[in-house]
Amino acid sequence: MYTDQLYRIFREESSGVSTDTRTLKKGQLFFALWGQNFNGNEYAAEALDKGASYAVIDDPAYETDRTILVDDCLMELQGLAQHYRKMLGVPVLAITGTNGKTTTRELIAEIMSKKLRVHYTKGNLNNEIGLPLTILSAPDNAEMMILEMGASHSGDIRTLCNVARPDYGIITNIGTAHFEGFGSLEGVLKAKTELYEHLRKINGIAIYDDRNPHLTRKIYRLVSRGVPYSHPTGVELSVEALKSEMNLAVRIRYLHRVYDIQTALFGEYNLENVRAAVATGLFLGVGIDDIVEAVGKYQPGNNRSQVKTTDNNTLICDSYNANPTSMRAALKSFSELKAGRKVLILGDMLELGDRSEEEHLKLLNEIEQVKYEKIFLVGTEFGKVAGDKGFELFSDVVQLSDHLRNNPVTGSLILIKGSRGMTLEKIYELL
Repeated sequence: MYTDQLYRIFREESSGVSTDTRTLKKGQLFFALWGQNFNGNEYAAEALDKGASYAVIDDPAYETDRTILVDDCLMELQGLAQHYRKMLGVPVLAITGTNGKTTTRELIAEIMSKKLRVHYTKGNLNNEIGLPLTILSAPDNAEMMILEMGASHSGDIRTLCNVARPDYGIITNIGTAHFEGFGSLEGVLKAKTELYEHLRKINGIAIYDDRNPHLTRKIYRLVSRGVPYSHPTGVELSVEALKSEMNLAVRIRYLHRVYDIQTALFGEYNLENVRAAVATGLFLGVGIDDIVEAVGKYQPGNNRSQVKTTDNNTLICDSYNANPTSMRAALKSFSELKAGRKVLILGDMLELGDRSEEEHLKLLNEIEQVKYEKIFLVGTEFGKVAGDKGFELFSDVVQLSDHLRNNPVTGSLILIKGSRGMTLEKIYELL
């Protein structure tokens, strides 16, 4: 490993780290990573021409006087991030789970910012590349890091824990996703609880949903120190949903006081994310009044549980991600809303492997039981199982966009949900 040399360059001669010449800024240290269809070493010269301080490469054919030749660029990027995390010496909270990672992460960041200078994952930088980049972008004066950890295969969370060395961990939930890499629900559970295994080794603390039997069972087996959502400070905490028209409203009971909050999050399925955030804030020393203010102020972004009103319709934008568990939760909340005209626009749920046809068909059978004005399905996976059920089918978002231009939808409440790869956000402007 070249960690000492790279750390000196990173701290003394560079303004940050980049792995992409398209977004590289002058003075950054460039890591030439490999992708499925490209060799990052081929971009080293371009990075240097654009002002990179140095280019870290792992192919001697691209060596120059401003390159650093290593055995494996990704390993060195992760090693540098691990070292910087150690040198910063701030507490690190890791968040993983099938659904709710991003919303929980952002809610906790909003809450913890009432007390500390918080650095946290932006966008979807939660994998073996994104997590090191998130750590390496932390400012010197950061007082806490909140890191999202994504996984599509067994061992992914273990790798990320080795880099980030979290002191605290949250698994939001376990559901049906990434069967392509995990194979089964038990495989998902095993992979996500690699976070608990790490916490046990370092005597870290798991903050967990004690209403979730999967996680409670694993907590008792894998973690020596656990903090339940319902008693984060040894005193009972209750966070429950209230009846509301569209967005989630919650009632918090704590220390004989009651707080009602109207959130900007669509759907009761976000309740567990709010519970996780409130419990974490209390456990880590944020006052309840500050927590209530932060939860009420939080605005979701990036097409997650957002309600948008256009000139023509009301949109529930939830196209950031989708799997059978999150799709059913969104559909349940949507079905309970009162509206004259309700329209579904659903995109394929990706990465379900050999379970894909079964899961898409089960979902369509459930959708048929509810009356909707129109149902638009986008993608080849839905197309395989839709049959002659009367759904409007489109191979991709381009085809759907053409249809919407010629056949506008107006006066409707519309749920838009699908996997990120379906890019359903491209149709918002047509609604």
